[in-house]
Amino acid sequence: MFSAQPVNQHNRQVEWLFRLLFGIMLTLLIIPVLLIIATLFHRGGSTLSLEFLFTFPSDGMTAGGVFPALLGTIWLVVVSLLASVPLGVAAAIYLSEYARQEHWLTRIINLATINLAGVPSIVHALFGLGAFVLFFRIGTSILAASLTLAVMTLPVVIVASWESLQAVPRSFREACWNMGATRWQTIRQVVLPNALTGILTGIILQVSRAAGETAPIMFTGAVFFLPFLPGSPFDQTMALALHLYTISTQVPDVPESLPFAVALLLVCIVLLMNATAIWFRMYLRGKKKW
Repeated sequence: MFSAQPVNQHNRQVEWLFRLLFGIMLTLLIIPVLLIIATLFHRGGSTLSLEFLFTFPSDGMTAGGVFPALLGTIWLVVVSLLASVPLGVAAAIYLSEYARQEHWLTRIINLATINLAGVPSIVHALFGLGAFVLFFRIGTSILAASLTLAVMTLPVVIVASWESLQAVPRSFREACWNMGATRWQTIRQVVLPNALTGILTGIILQVSRAAGETAPIMFTGAVFFLPFLPGSPFDQTMALALHLYTISTQVPDVPESLPFAVALLLVCIVLLMNATAIWFRMYLRGKKKW
């Protein structure tokens, strides 16, 4: 009586084929990543040590550690987050909660966001050099480099935050308005807390890109070598991405394992930052009631 009909069997076969296809596609995406990480571990894992992490480069960048570059990368990522996240979230709040979708200003903001996301990083570098280093006279510094990275990653934060705000059910807003809450009270107390997990997604993507960029910081704040640690955002700094480029292309007689160790360290830092943000996002998502 309840035996499968031919149409059910056909649908089940089609579903199995698509599941197999998506599984193959996922495997093809994961295998190159695993091969890259395995190669980095094989070629540079033996060089990683506490001494490598907490000492300065020596012997013309052919020996020693990467402590200034490691600290400089953290400086750049943190300052760029402080610059881009508040501005990006504020823009997303305006687009989602206040702007009229057919208004000319809204269309201009959306067009600017789309165009900004497609600009090459070298163009962002020249913009940062002209705007922050020369026009605003900040000079080549951590602040100028971080602001350049913030401009470059701003579209990611805006889009991820806007989509997260739009995912909050409208009934939440209407319930608050019916209780007499203002629009800003509703956004601050209800909408933003429930959209925080999606906003963190944009932050995770920004951290990954900001930590690995070379061209924007090369023109605005990162240097080949510094014999001291930066003490403020107005100082210049070394960075892991630029350090990796330098020892791979500009410095002769570098041990073969050194570039692989720097690349492995950069990947590990990005993975650690992403894992922390993902854990926090999952923790917040587990506390949701809807």
